[in-house]
This record gives sequence, C-alpha cells and structure tokens, in this order.
Amino acid sequence: MAKTLELIFETSAGKDVVLSVEEPREDLTALELAAGMQTIITQDIFTVEGAPFALAKGARVVERNVVDYEV
Repeated sequence: MAKTLELIFETSAGKDVVLSVEEPREDLTALELAAGMQTIITQDIFTVEGAPFALAKGARVVERNVVDYEV
C-alpha cells in the first residue's frame, strides 16, 4: 500500500497549496507536523505566483493500493 503525506497550506493570496511527501515516517506526530509546517512558513521556503505560504491549514496521510501490470 502506497502512502503519501499531504501538507496543506494557504498562501498570502488566499490560494490553497498541497505539498506531497511519498512514504512518510510511520511515527510522525501532530506536533512534529505543526512545527515543520510553521518552519516552512517562517523561512519563506516556497512561494506560489509570488505569494508566500501564510497559513498551515492541515495535514493528512493518503493510502492507496497500487497494482502494477506488465504489458
């Protein structure tokens, strides 16, 4: 089963942005996620169309089953 951590932010222009991390650690805590997301905001690491991330809206782990077929 494939897992993806999605970090959901809002930019200063009001646009929602999702950062995806493949195969996140199993033991991540809400506190670690909040601290990491706040660091991304504080350090102005990313911008979208010139607007920096302004708000951490949420985080979630998405699980999906992947079946590969040889063709």
